[in-house]
Amino acid sequence: MTLRKGEKMTISIQEHMAIDVCPGPIKPIKQISDYFPRFPRGLPATVSRSNTLRSAVSQSSVSPSETPREEDEDVDQLFGAYGTTPTEPPARREPEEEAVDAEGYESDDCTTLGTLDFSLLYDQENNALHCTINRAKGLKPMDHNGLADPYVKLHLLPGASKANKLRTKTLRNTLNPTWNETLTYYGITDEDMIRKTLRISVCDEDKFRHNEFIGETRIPLKKLKPNQTKNFNICLEKQLPIDKTEDKSLEERGRILISLKYSSQKQGLLVGIVRCAHLAAMDANGYSDPYVKTYLKPDEDKKSKHKTAVKKKTLNPEFNEEFCYEIKHGDLAKKTLEVTVWDYDIGKSNDFIGGVVLGINAKGERLKHWFDCLKNKDKKIERWHTLMNELPGAVLSD
Repeated sequence: MTLRKGEKMTISIQEHMAIDVCPGPIKPIKQISDYFPRFPRGLPATVSRSNTLRSAVSQSSVSPSETPREEDEDVDQLFGAYGTTPTEPPARREPEEEAVDAEGYESDDCTTLGTLDFSLLYDQENNALHCTINRAKGLKPMDHNGLADPYVKLHLLPGASKANKLRTKTLRNTLNPTWNETLTYYGITDEDMIRKTLRISVCDEDKFRHNEFIGETRIPLKKLKPNQTKNFNICLEKQLPIDKTEDKSLEERGRILISLKYSSQKQGLLVGIVRCAHLAAMDANGYSDPYVKTYLKPDEDKKSKHKTAVKKKTLNPEFNEEFCYEIKHGDLAKKTLEVTVWDYDIGKSNDFIGGVVLGINAKGERLKHWFDCLKNKDKKIERWHTLMNELPGAVLSD
């Protein structure tokens, strides 16, 4: 290009940018990964650190088509794909270790669910288990205000839930409730103390929806010694599954506390129906309306029937009623006392819950109770008995 004298040389904007921006060949920009080398997959453990650094730097200049390979290795590394490869530099592992620690901290039941302080006492003489719920600390917030409305409920496992459920009162808006309540199970035998477990659950009460579970703990009753109070301060746990094999225990019909006394003054047998415990639920609401009938058989005159009052909507009724059968002491050896528990229904036949027979032909505790009564005149003897589904020779209709 020739210029005339006096003319200035003109340069286009494209030429100007090419000159200023691209003064030389374009060089690749270094990446951060170039300064933190990574072991390639399958690298032998014997490779030295200097070789590793050299190979890592050379990998930084790979073509763009190979970059997905590095991303795949990063994903594999997060899920433990290098379980058999050499240990990686600490700079790559620190974030993973922190994540594991954080998860472990969040799953700590003591931290997230709280602790429960309570005590248990087995009164062997009275066949009673006293459960004193003292307090809880650091419960998990369940409501929108960051608090909870906690209460404690008890179940004996194995067994039907409603038949042996006890609960404390509800305390409002607190994560550190103090109850100081004693809940008592009656009719607990030495056999129960060997095979049963006490389940203690802490729940949050809601007025407009279902109550929410917070945490629980389970205490095998065999850990308790008779007539000795044992204190517990235990971290609550997440809800544990109930063993399916425990369903057989639902066939239990309940327990009844009966007192027997032969009165020399009244010349008769005094039969006391004190209470029942853990009765089977016969109604759709999960409860029963129980009452008790007694017969002294054989009953030739059909006059030996006695019946208690009906207790509404309960599986643990208290009757405290006593009946008198006028009979000579010597004739009792030929008699049998039949006690049956029924569920009262309006407009249809009453349901049989269970029964027990005491007499000279009975076995086990039933025979021993009858024998002790005959042996000890004018002495009241109380015993718990397990209700049976069927009674030999009994007419199971009301």
